[in-house]
Amino acid sequence: MTTSATRCLLRTLDENYALEDYQSGVPRWCIGCGDNAILAAVQRLCRDEQLPPEKTVFVSGIGCSSRFPHYMHTYGFHGLHGRAFPVAEGIKLKRPDLHVFVVTGDGDCCSIGTAHWIHAIRYNMNMTVLMHDNGIYGLTKNQASPTSPQGLKSNTTPRGAHLEPINPVSVNLGIRNVSFVAQAVDWIPELLHDIIAAAYHHKGFSFVRVVQRCPEYLPDRYDPWVKNPDRMLLLSHADGIQISPELSRVYRHQEKHDPADRNRAREIASVSDPMPVGVLYRNRNMPCYEDLREPDKPYTPSMVGAALNREFDKFTIWPENGEDGGAGKRG
Repeated sequence: MTTSATRCLLRTLDENYALEDYQSGVPRWCIGCGDNAILAAVQRLCRDEQLPPEKTVFVSGIGCSSRFPHYMHTYGFHGLHGRAFPVAEGIKLKRPDLHVFVVTGDGDCCSIGTAHWIHAIRYNMNMTVLMHDNGIYGLTKNQASPTSPQGLKSNTTPRGAHLEPINPVSVNLGIRNVSFVAQAVDWIPELLHDIIAAAYHHKGFSFVRVVQRCPEYLPDRYDPWVKNPDRMLLLSHADGIQISPELSRVYRHQEKHDPADRNRAREIASVSDPMPVGVLYRNRNMPCYEDLREPDKPYTPSMVGAALNREFDKFTIWPENGEDGGAGKRG
């Protein structure tokens, strides 16, 4: 081993990432917005797992939650409305070595992005999905979303929303290839972190619905659950999450739920009061699409560069005399 290679190896072994190594910029979310709690939990997870920032990527669509990549000192892709999943799938398919996270909102995922969401569950690619669900379009200033409560008056439903809200957890559990489904809330930070950690450690499409508060447009929606711990149902299991003694003294309504029991998971998901928190379903035997489509050889930087140049050359306007600055036309 050369001297330079040895130094590089020693530097890698000695490197230790602090919480600050994952922080980027000052979040512009409203004070009291649940997005702040989710960001803190994710940054703590990255620190605990020592995820190399250069090997970690956050993909988002459009919405308040989708500003997430801007506040992570990692790679990020802030995409189009509802298109986070296909972007993340492309990244994971070509770079299975990366830690891929998808951050989406109730509108981004459950409205314009629904088709991509459903098929992403089918593909079961190894990525962690955080769906921030505050039940309102906050970025575009108070329009009803697919998860808004029935009767909600907003700019788009001035007489009240006519339909019952979609249940993202139940939808996931209804897809054949589902492999991991969980639900968390922003006001129990300890469980929020533990549930996201469980999702990260699962190999497959790990979907976490995070019920979060919007202090601007729906400030009181979750007050009954926040103020009354008995209206929360905490799920614990050896294959799920463990409830600490401190939390148990506050949240006494608990259930030992085996995440392998899909039928019971569906029953739990169908009830909103008490509100379930924990891992509802896990299936470690579901194959990942990127493993089924594993390429014969890895994509090296030179291969990627050559492929990009071939595509760029399709749209290059070459001089009529064939001169291209002396470099010659690429083959």
